[in-house]
Amino acid sequence: MSGTTAHARRWRVEAILAALAAALGVLTVVVPAWIEVLTGLDPDAGSGTLEVLIAMGLFAVAGIAAWAARGHRRHGAEVAGDA
Repeated sequence: MSGTTAHARRWRVEAILAALAAALGVLTVVVPAWIEVLTGLDPDAGSGTLEVLIAMGLFAVAGIAAWAARGHRRHGAEVAGDA
């Protein structure tokens, strides 16, 4: 597998992860009860604290994955340009 292909694959995985995490973060902000509906658990007893923490974590993951994808995309373009 060439360096360009590896970078393209990493970029795709990181971009998909960023989009998925951002979408779940937005879902958590808009409909915070989806977690309780899906799992049947209510560990914060309805206070919403857990949902806020989960949303913050998802947005952090989205930001980090987007930053990593940007780096791989940029490096992949540089590798392709040098070939």
